Amino acid sequence: MDKQEIDKLNQEFSYLTPQDLIQFFLQKYKNRIALASNLGAEDQILTQMVSSLDQTAIIFTLDTHKLFNESYRVIEKTNKKYNIQIKVIAPEQKDIDNAFEGRPFTSIYDSIENRKKCCNARKVIPLKKFLGTVDAWITGLRKEQSVTRTNMQLIEWDEEFNILKINPLINWTEKQVWQYIKDYDVPYNELHDKGYPSIGCQPCTRAVEPGEDVRAGRWWWENPEYRECGLHKK
Repeated sequence: MDKQEIDKLNQEFSYLTPQDLIQFFLQKYKNRIALASNLGAEDQILTQMVSSLDQTAIIFTLDTHKLFNESYRVIEKTNKKYNIQIKVIAPEQKDIDNAFEGRPFTSIYDSIENRKKCCNARKVIPLKKFLGTVDAWITGLRKEQSVTRTNMQLIEWDEEFNILKINPLINWTEKQVWQYIKDYDVPYNELHDKGYPSIGCQPCTRAVEPGEDVRAGRWWWENPEYRECGLHKK
């Protein structure tokens, strides 16, 4: 899909609510579209929206084998509340072994290259395999989240995975996110109440201080412009 087609879609759907946007693409792609959930606040909202429209829709998450216990509990609570079954996608050990080449896990702190090799093995490779089974994916990206996301659009062509990418909450504010969670009693990760606005793997995530960027706690030892794992290249 070329840039003109993407621009046309963004113009056409810019006035839709996230729910209406999701409903359109669920109907268009049926079992060929998936919501990728990182179990954070935004993706919990999208899980509520998607499951309210179609309980059989594909919702999946990546289990890197380095998640917080609180994140695993979110899966359980969400499945029970919405009567769904979130698919759990895990990496292959051989990919992890290849990424480290005998280095200890703590080598991720030594260089961006080492850290990204870990992310690639635990996240990007499993995601690429799974997205190869669908034609479109839904994400919880928001422009406010990071300097690496300010230019992202409502609808994009994901060149990394060669697939259509829909970001229903791209223009939402942090206030809108938490108001929705309150209004609809959406289950969320309890770490959000402990200073973790963005939650990933436990070794790579810390709580943030008041006034810090919402993603300052992700890969905190790196410069802001590098704080992505490779799932959302731009």
